[in-house]
Amino acid sequence: MAYKNLEHFIRVLEEAGELVRICEFVSPELEITEITDRVSKEYGPALLFENTGYDFPVLINSMGTEKRMAMALGVEKLDDIAQDIEELFKSLTSPKNSMLDKLKMLPQLGEIASWMPKNISGKGACQEVIMKDPDITKLPVLKCWPEDGGPFLTLPVIQTKDPLTGIRNVGLYRMQVFNPTLTAMHWHRHKVSARHFNEYKKLGQRMPVAVTIGGDPAYTYSGTAPLPDGVDEFMLAGFLRKKRVELVQCLTIDMQVPADVDFVIEGYIEPDEEYIWEGPFGDHTGYYSLADFYPRFHITAITHRKNPVYLATIVGIPPQEDAWIGKATERIFLAPIKMTAVQEIVDMVLPVEGVFHNLVIVKIKKDYPGQALKVMNSLWGAGQMMFTKMMIVVDGDVNIHDQYEVAKYISENVDPLRDFQFSQGPTDVLDHSCSRMAFGGKLGLDATKKMQEEIDPASPEYAIDQNQLESSIAKIETVIKKYPEFHQVNTRLLKTGIPLMFIAIEKNKQGHIKDVSKKLFSDDAFAPVKVLIFLEHSMDISDIADAVWRFSNNVDPKRDHLLISASQKGEVNHIVFDGTRKTKEFDGFDREWPNILASDEKTIARVDAIWDKLGLGKFIPSPSKKYRTQLYKGGAVALE
Repeated sequence: MAYKNLEHFIRVLEEAGELVRICEFVSPELEITEITDRVSKEYGPALLFENTGYDFPVLINSMGTEKRMAMALGVEKLDDIAQDIEELFKSLTSPKNSMLDKLKMLPQLGEIASWMPKNISGKGACQEVIMKDPDITKLPVLKCWPEDGGPFLTLPVIQTKDPLTGIRNVGLYRMQVFNPTLTAMHWHRHKVSARHFNEYKKLGQRMPVAVTIGGDPAYTYSGTAPLPDGVDEFMLAGFLRKKRVELVQCLTIDMQVPADVDFVIEGYIEPDEEYIWEGPFGDHTGYYSLADFYPRFHITAITHRKNPVYLATIVGIPPQEDAWIGKATERIFLAPIKMTAVQEIVDMVLPVEGVFHNLVIVKIKKDYPGQALKVMNSLWGAGQMMFTKMMIVVDGDVNIHDQYEVAKYISENVDPLRDFQFSQGPTDVLDHSCSRMAFGGKLGLDATKKMQEEIDPASPEYAIDQNQLESSIAKIETVIKKYPEFHQVNTRLLKTGIPLMFIAIEKNKQGHIKDVSKKLFSDDAFAPVKVLIFLEHSMDISDIADAVWRFSNNVDPKRDHLLISASQKGEVNHIVFDGTRKTKEFDGFDREWPNILASDEKTIARVDAIWDKLGLGKFIPSPSKKYRTQLYKGGAVALE
């Protein structure tokens, strides 16, 4: 369904009991984040802050559950969209054997044409009010986390066009506000908008950029979608809404924007202007992305609807609202990947702990030996999947939406020496674990059931012995007492028959993980353990979801693993991963390491004090209380 505007979406959320209006004064500086962080981690409602000290209310967490994400895209469930895509694709590509078959396609082609964006004449609702002197500081732009470099637009839909072809691109990148008419434009080197900018620089031409906020939530989602270069995101929005996006001409630049958005920010980037120092910013990884130089965006006009709503989000330690935006992408783009790139894929999951690019689980229909490796390589060559750090491939009847079931399946089908494949390639710019920015190690794990050709006759398959695992736990807990650098051990998975465990270690020398691992696996107590993951001593590793989140952020799989062969033939082989922070002193690591995200004590206390006035029901304690004890010394950058 198509929403007339953001106000329409708000009404639908409210009628469904999915939105709470907050009348108490709440500051956009840190306080909205603290409240939203508490609510989002409890899968709570969308929040409309009506008293922020600014002229405009703030809507946040509007897509913060799978239900609301589906509502935003006008469907009952997200898989409905993938089904629509699959049916459309099959219809368009199936053989047409007669003129009648071809004529039957005309209504469908007409429907597709009706989704294409269209320029309309005159002004749109988004231009009902024109700021006489554009001033972005009059918008309730959030400062999200204590060490952020300033206030940031967090859901700006940014439109650029290729100066050579005129083809539009729509993306979503954060924008730090510096003064009334200046922000940074944070686009990474791999993004289409960055490529457009490089073309303008070659031509020596000023680059026009249009930024919109609000409107139909399909616009915001489409700006995040991993479409191929040259495919118009507003066409995707039209498909999702089943109604074309109507575009109006900007007032000061030659760009077009959706007529029904809440805010339009027009401006330009000079091709040869010195970049501005932008950041830090509390990012979706749950860590700060550190400050760097980015292009300056100069604002020439700001227009808005008569009663606009400022749309925002926060990102941070999962789960947050962006987890559900990612879930939509996972479900929507499964069909195109299956039909055009990797046809043996049955299903795919991006676990929230993997923050999109760190971990993906793929289920395939396996027909021949080595097929899992073929799938890994195909996906690593498919668009933004190239950033995936760790890829796990399974088959059979396993439900990949059940993480315990996946872990059990992996443990039953994986030999560490045979099935862990390591390579390197491009990584997400936000991956702080790489020794070199945006280039690092990758892990492919073949967890499929093995065919005869994939089994080495000289290495008999090891069957998990539940009794051996259980009897080893007490021995393991005795062994680790010999190591004062071990602060905590988590053997919970061992108790369920999954031969994986975590140890929280305080490293104190070079090669510490390697040395201690060899000692541990020389002891019979550790014989049935296939996978051992070391994490930082400051963590509470009893929370397995947190352990996976920290591990996947902190590991470069190729650099940080150690394979250890079984001490006796017919027993299990082992693999160790170092998921701790890397330093110059102990690891020869030369890059800065970011801090994790947590609100400050003052903000936590302020929200505690006003909680009963917010209308949010039962008190929710701050998640930051837990994470403040894990902060490194320093600010956004860890110092010790």
